[in-house]
Amino acid sequence: MKRSFFAAPYGLWMAIFTIVPIFLIVYYAFTGWADGFTLENFQLFLEPQFVAILTFSLWMAFLCTILCLLVGYPAALFLSSRDMKRASTIVVLFVIPMWMNFLLRTYAMMTLLEDTGLINRFLEWIGIGRQKLMYTEGAVLLGMVYNFLPFMIFPIYTVLSKSDNRLLEAAQDLGANAFKTFCRVTLPLSLPGVVSGITMVFMPAVTTFVIPRLLGGGKFMMFGDLIENQFLTTGNWNFGSALSLIMMALILVSLSIVNRVDPSGQAAEGGGLW
Repeated sequence: MKRSFFAAPYGLWMAIFTIVPIFLIVYYAFTGWADGFTLENFQLFLEPQFVAILTFSLWMAFLCTILCLLVGYPAALFLSSRDMKRASTIVVLFVIPMWMNFLLRTYAMMTLLEDTGLINRFLEWIGIGRQKLMYTEGAVLLGMVYNFLPFMIFPIYTVLSKSDNRLLEAAQDLGANAFKTFCRVTLPLSLPGVVSGITMVFMPAVTTFVIPRLLGGGKFMMFGDLIENQFLTTGNWNFGSALSLIMMALILVSLSIVNRVDPSGQAAEGGGLW
């Protein structure tokens, strides 16, 4: 039997649940209420309130990505160190929270940030007093960093753990100190993982809608909230499809950047860790 026969179920699955939905999104995006071809849905996106939502989403995603990089890179560097004997155990500790449902992890963050939560109790215990932590931009940002941090750590860790330690030894033999070795050897070798991690954090952060709704109390609308609102609340599938196509274009651009920096795809293998 031909091998293509065994791929037929997968091809059917992809056609029904991937190709057909994308075709419907494209159809709705370029049609109006009268089912005629139009660009009004994309022109509507150019209105100030919708551009402001995208700008806010990009800004929050940028802050989330920067914080994840500042926290995740040292963590990945530490885990990939030759002196780290229990790296696999610590990696499992990073993975375990990801086995929980995304919604449950966000609810767990709410129990920490609420007025009677553990953080405010600790602040009261040390004499600072309760602070307004929930329903703020800071709470939304903290929830995003908490949920997306593993997306930054694992690609960088994968690249660093596969790098040749003899390069570090050669740099040290040639007189390079620890800082110069990091700048000239470690950092360039880790760039594919860094770019992959930035992409894997930035795009989900832009499109998230559960986190701002729960931790922000619905006060902060992000691009994912806007798309969901068009489909489920206002019933404007045409505009919602246009917004989805805009987001798909951003995702394709980010993937092309990753492919240029990491053509072998070795950083993407970090996703297999969890």
